[in-house]
Amino acid sequence: MRLRRSQKGEPSRWKLLIWTAVASLFFGLIGLGEIAEDALRALRNTTHIHKASGDIVLVAIDDRSLRDVGQWPWARRHHANLTTGLTKAGVNRIFFDVNFAGRSTATDDAMLSDAIQQARTVVLPVSARFGTPENDKPVHMLPETKGKNVELGVISVWYNYQNAVWRLNYSRAVEGQRIPTFAAKLAGIEAGPDQTFIPDYSTDPRTIPVIPASTILSGQFDARAVRGKDVVIATTSETIGDVYFVPGWGKMGGAYVQIIGAETLKSGSPVYMGWIPALLISLSLCFAAIRSRSAMRANLILGLGLAALLLLPVPAEMALLFVDITPALFAILVVAAALGLRQWKQRGLVNTVSGLPNLSALRANKAGREQAVIAARVLNYAEIAATLPPEQERLLVEQIVSRLRVGAPDRTLYEGDGGIFAWFEEPKLPFSNHIEALHTLFRNPARVNGMSIDLSISFGVEIGSSRSLTNRLASALVAADEAAHDGLKWKYYDPEALEDASWKLSMLSQLDSAVDKGEVWVAYQPKLDLKSRRIVGAEALARWTHPEKGPIAATEFIAAAEQHDRIGKLTDFIMEQAIAAAAAVNRKQDFGIAVNLSARLLSDKGLVLRIQAMLARHKLPPEALTLELTETAELGSNGPALDMLNALRDLGVTIAIDDYGTGLSTLEYLKKIPAREIKIDQSFVKSMLENRSDLVMVQSTIALAHSLGRKVVAEGVEHQPVLDALIDMGCDVAQGYLIGRPMSIDSLTKRMSIERRSSVA
Repeated sequence: MRLRRSQKGEPSRWKLLIWTAVASLFFGLIGLGEIAEDALRALRNTTHIHKASGDIVLVAIDDRSLRDVGQWPWARRHHANLTTGLTKAGVNRIFFDVNFAGRSTATDDAMLSDAIQQARTVVLPVSARFGTPENDKPVHMLPETKGKNVELGVISVWYNYQNAVWRLNYSRAVEGQRIPTFAAKLAGIEAGPDQTFIPDYSTDPRTIPVIPASTILSGQFDARAVRGKDVVIATTSETIGDVYFVPGWGKMGGAYVQIIGAETLKSGSPVYMGWIPALLISLSLCFAAIRSRSAMRANLILGLGLAALLLLPVPAEMALLFVDITPALFAILVVAAALGLRQWKQRGLVNTVSGLPNLSALRANKAGREQAVIAARVLNYAEIAATLPPEQERLLVEQIVSRLRVGAPDRTLYEGDGGIFAWFEEPKLPFSNHIEALHTLFRNPARVNGMSIDLSISFGVEIGSSRSLTNRLASALVAADEAAHDGLKWKYYDPEALEDASWKLSMLSQLDSAVDKGEVWVAYQPKLDLKSRRIVGAEALARWTHPEKGPIAATEFIAAAEQHDRIGKLTDFIMEQAIAAAAAVNRKQDFGIAVNLSARLLSDKGLVLRIQAMLARHKLPPEALTLELTETAELGSNGPALDMLNALRDLGVTIAIDDYGTGLSTLEYLKKIPAREIKIDQSFVKSMLENRSDLVMVQSTIALAHSLGRKVVAEGVEHQPVLDALIDMGCDVAQGYLIGRPMSIDSLTKRMSIERRSSVA
């Protein structure tokens, strides 16, 4: 299959390359691939894990030391004793990765100062702010210690969304003086450049020698373990808080980052090349694939490029040459997907008998959207084709095509099954005379293998509309059939005049079929628990994307379905989809799903059994499902409706009163309905900060619901001040555009996954 030429009306391959390059540059510039890049680099590190040199020893102020010595912060006399003990053991240098900003006494300060003066070399920490006008101002206070053996080192680091450090500085400017970082100083680089490097996290942090600080203080340690080595005194207990995520290894004390950075610099000079080189290489491969005449060769080029991007960074990073690859991967995947989609489409775009483009090719021709569609139907084609072998049928089609091209030899004709032919025409051209002339040509019989064949043909015209080409072609064929029925040569079809009337008449019947065709789908609007500040559930909302009219307002089709008792099938579909989605999410974390329940369904005796079957089929706990009953649904004090609600409650499902405040807001109503949740209508929530009566309504509802032991959900939360006010009132759950707009379940789970990783980090 040739890939060089695009089908007429499709974007050229050059446009594909240009747009891919632009999108990839944008992808790289805004860092969209950061999460994937970090994950890939951490994965690559697992292929070449190696031990630390052992030249740097970590004296850890860990949980054991805190139990033995006392809670943090320690008095400076303990640091003095650590310094003295290590000095006696013959260490080379002592690095204090400790915050000395706390209060102290003159006695303790003197002890620490004397201990430092006796040491060979002591490096004290400085932490400078990043990203502020006060970059050169030190944050941590240092003990008043001076001497030739006292040096300074910067412990400040950049960390990302994961609390992981992927960049370390060689040095920082502090109060006009360039001070090396602990990593650089441990590696013996005293005046590193004003730039960053990537730590090599393939260094196994578990191989770094670690001695608890309490054993140094007690003197119960082997001095040979530290003699002649550099020692870093640092906190590693999570209770103190100086903990980061070390990629590939988990949460560890910040000193591990500095030590791994030092091990990296000892191995060589890391070079970071960024993402531009890999992107340029991938774009050149995309260019070669696009120019290739063979689909197989194009796929091979892109496949080799993908493999190279995934594998070559491994040996490069072993040599401390770091490069980002996600923009390059993005470019190759975009081009591969576009070419693959185009190849897949082209497989079914040709009529197997005649070799002409088929009606699928017509529907795919974007240029045809601005042109008229003319359809010709050979009315007796099926009877004729039934008597002809394939080769003779091809000869018949060639004669039909030659007649249809009279006056327009370059016309692109599309052939469908059963004698259907179609083409595009400029809508402003006076083509009526031309169609009549074509019709006249078919008065003469066709001759195939010496046999004379009479052809009966009619034409239909659709001059243009906003509908899809599929529907426009169907309209042109309907016009051709009507022309044949009315004894006309051709007929014009105008769908606009009948569109509104036919839509209103057929909406409910179309809704039923739309559910079957997959045009109706479920959007999920997240719910935020105001105590934990986590997404704990969502409301399932019906959405209908009509192939011609686009999105249909839910208020329009749901109201119509309720009025005409057609709500059952739609509710069952939404319920099934929502329960399945919630069950999938619940495998990873607790997640509740809410579905609107029309009061009209409370008389459906099979409702409870269907819901029970859905819950069992998808293995969703009943308590994870909430059925929201519109508050305006009037119920008697007893009867089938209340029996249904009680049966649902006994099943374990949560009953919620929806749109509370807009209808029967009485204590009797709350007492009557077996609801465990009350949902305040958004009309009150949105305006409660501007309207005192609405504010009182919200406050009183929350207080009343809590007094009755019921949870409160506020919907329509669109602004932060409203959310803050609801938190102050003790509201349980919030829902609205500020929390999140309705979205697909995939988008919601991705967001929850990111939030979960952020909270863990």
